[in-house]
Amino acid sequence: MVELDRIFNIYVDKHYRCDDPPRDIQRLLREWKEREDTCTGLLTAVRLEHTSIQEYANSDFGLLCCTTAGVSNAARAGSPRMVFDAMGNRTDAVQQLDGAYIPGTINMMLWLNGRLTNGATVNAIQTAVEAKAAALADVGVRDSENGLTATGTTTDAIVLAVSQDQHKPILTYAGTATVLGSVIGRLVYDTITESLQAGRQWSGRNNK
Repeated sequence: MVELDRIFNIYVDKHYRCDDPPRDIQRLLREWKEREDTCTGLLTAVRLEHTSIQEYANSDFGLLCCTTAGVSNAARAGSPRMVFDAMGNRTDAVQQLDGAYIPGTINMMLWLNGRLTNGATVNAIQTAVEAKAAALADVGVRDSENGLTATGTTTDAIVLAVSQDQHKPILTYAGTATVLGSVIGRLVYDTITESLQAGRQWSGRNNK
């Protein structure tokens, strides 16, 4: 948990390969003359025009959700699969798959104008991830290795930025039975669905 001024969703070519994404993000922030200690970046091979943005506001909080969804390396959490250690080396004996580090990422950025406890912040991330898994299941996305229903991709990322506005009430929960959790779930679900649909329509038009 850090203080941030800006969040960047950075496009990379679909052939991008890197064993140190933070290094590349840091280099770009320096090129853009941004303060590295108050900025964070996410990488995506999804065309940025396929970004889906939705928002919601009431008297207690406002929420903006921005999502780019690519699923070329879809994966199911909890099922056996090829894995890597901290240095990017395979740690099992399964067959080598070139797609392990192919960018096929779901990047979710949530901006909350409101006040959350630390517990509610973690709870909000949990709810967002549940909504992501539900969206992929309903769209029919499958794990690229075993064909099971995917819960995400191998390189998903999420940032939740909270203003902690002192004029807002403190929210202590963000589960699916709360107003906040319901809104997070709906916006995440809808933006993932919309971004995936935009990408598939573009691929169909361009025979990709």
